[in-house]
Formats: sequence, C-alpha cells, structure tokens
Amino acid sequence: MEVVQVLCMKGGNGDSSYANNSLVQKKVISLTKPIMEEAITNLYDNNFPASLRIADLGCSSGPNTFFAVLEIVNAVAKLCKKMGRQLPELQVFLNDLPGNDFNTIFKSVSEFQKDLQKRIGTSAESCFVTGVPGSFYGRRFPSKSLHFVHSSYSLQWLSQVPQGLEGNERNIYMASSSPPSVLKAYFEQFQSDFSMFLRCRSEELVEGGSMVLTFLGRRNDDPSSKECCYIWELLALALNDMVSEGLIDEEKMDSFNIPQYTPSPAEVKCEVEKEGSFTINRLEVSKVNWNAYHGEFCPSDDHKDGAYNVAMLMRAVAEPLLVSHFDGGIIEEVFSRYQKIVADRMSREKTEFVNVTVSLTKRE
Repeated sequence: MEVVQVLCMKGGNGDSSYANNSLVQKKVISLTKPIMEEAITNLYDNNFPASLRIADLGCSSGPNTFFAVLEIVNAVAKLCKKMGRQLPELQVFLNDLPGNDFNTIFKSVSEFQKDLQKRIGTSAESCFVTGVPGSFYGRRFPSKSLHFVHSSYSLQWLSQVPQGLEGNERNIYMASSSPPSVLKAYFEQFQSDFSMFLRCRSEELVEGGSMVLTFLGRRNDDPSSKECCYIWELLALALNDMVSEGLIDEEKMDSFNIPQYTPSPAEVKCEVEKEGSFTINRLEVSKVNWNAYHGEFCPSDDHKDGAYNVAMLMRAVAEPLLVSHFDGGIIEEVFSRYQKIVADRMSREKTEFVNVTVSLTKRE
C-alpha cells in the first residue's frame, strides 16, 4: 500500500463524508484552544511580524479545516487588541496528502472569509489562503518562512505501513494478540516519521516559532492497549466475519494493515528531546467520547444511536483505505456489521479516544 497515494478522509459532502462525520475531531480542536492561545502569546513575546504565516498540517476537508484556522486567527486578533496593535496580514497554508478533497476546501474559502469578517472584522484582502499538497514527512515550505504550525489528529498517521508485520494475520493493526515484533515495528516507524517531521519543521519555522500538535494517543505504556487499539480491533472482527463467510479473501485480509501509531506522552516527549530543535511548553492528555453526539443535540433520529455515529466516523476515516485494498463492494456490509459490534461494546463499556497535545517553541 502506497500510503501517500491512498490515505485521505472520505471527500465530498455526502452522508458518509468526513465533512459530515468529523464532530469528534472538532471537539478535540476546541479542547486545545487554551493551549493554542498560550502558544500565540508566547510567539508574540518573541516577535511581532507584519505578516503572520500559519500552516495547518493534515488539514483534511470540511468544516474543521477552517474551524481550526479561525480559532488560531481569533487568538491572534485578541492578543493584538490587548496589545493595541493592528492585526497583521495573514497567510494560511493548508496542507494534506494529494488525495485530500482540496476542491471542497477551495469552494469554502469565501465562506471562511465572511466568517473572518464577522468574528474579527478583518477583510478578505488581508488573509491569503493557499493549498499545499504533499506529505508533511518532508519539506513543504521555504526555510524560516513559518511562524505557527498546527496539526490535529494527523500525526498518528504513518508515512508507510511498517515493515516486519509477519505473524499479525487476522489483525489489521496492533492488537492484544500481536507479537512483540509487530509492536516494535510500529513504534520504530513512528520514531522515524516523527523525528523527520520535527527536522523538517525546524528548518521551516522562524526562531521562536511555535507548534501545537495533537495526536490520537494513549495514556499508558502499552501500545496494544484497548484505549488506543480497540476501535480498530472491532473493525477487524467485522472483516474477519466476512472472511469466514467467504465474502473477503483471506490473503487480502492478512495483508491489510492500518498505517497508524498512537503515541503516549512519554514517547512524544522522548522524540522531541532527542531531535533537539524544540522546547516543550505544554504536554497534556485529554479525552473525548467515541460518540460525537454524547451529551449533544442530535440533528436527526439516526444520530441518537451512538453506534451509528461511531460507525459513520470510522467509515469517513477508513473507507478510502479499505476501498484501495479490497474493493468498494464490501463497504456497506462491513460498516453494517461494525455498527452492531460497536453497539454491543458501547452498551457494556466506557469508550473514549485519548488525545496527546504538545506545544513547542523552536529554539534560538
């Protein structure tokens, strides 16, 4: 599997699109708002640029793309007002892999500019939006060109499926039944990728520049624990049921692996300190319910079903990977079965995503 070519969230605005099934991700961005505001304040303590260049890495598509940018710009506007300064020109770079639905993003730019005018009072002429396709595990911007980098729920995705996953048959990710060699292979791929990410950003950020990065992660030391792998294990159950019934080829199943690693705070800290270009300002863990509408207003009767919400969330995330490896004909059946499995587990267990957020400043 060429991850760069096939990894993307489901595009468009349909019922199963990422645009309509990414409320969990929006909640996670909201949870990090105080950390982003603090990072912006620290940035302006070091520098007051006439033009502020912001990059959102792994921006995806849909409402969250500009929600994150609005939160960042709003933090800048509040600080400028407090300091009695004029809002700088803003250059916003939206980055994701080439398969991302950039067309939907570009169609939303005018709406974003209206929101900017309404919330902050800045005109469209002072905010410039650019799409930047390509992997963030390589250089994407000129040296010392960025002031602030944001990434949410993207850095857990690896640049490739790790090598050396033999013995992990019938699993699609790390699991409680995975041999130690598989856990080691995933961890080493994370180490390689995240260190490369940090090296590239250290070249692209100005001195004193800031980053706020949020991973889907875990609290404990076990990379195969339920708090980070369970949601994929349940999808594997649905796929394996279909293998048993002859609906999916067994060899295809055994060769399918999710290119993701959900790090602990200690692992994130270790890689940052090892690379050496950044100071850690904050390193925090938060939680959010699997069911995006838990405790929220439900826009339809369907959304009152927590398992339906989780299945739609995971479909928006995983469908492009599944289609590229198997074929599109299995999708409806897979997620119908997955919803039933999730409903059973959610009725008996507390189900939450764990988030690891780190705020960094580039060393001078």
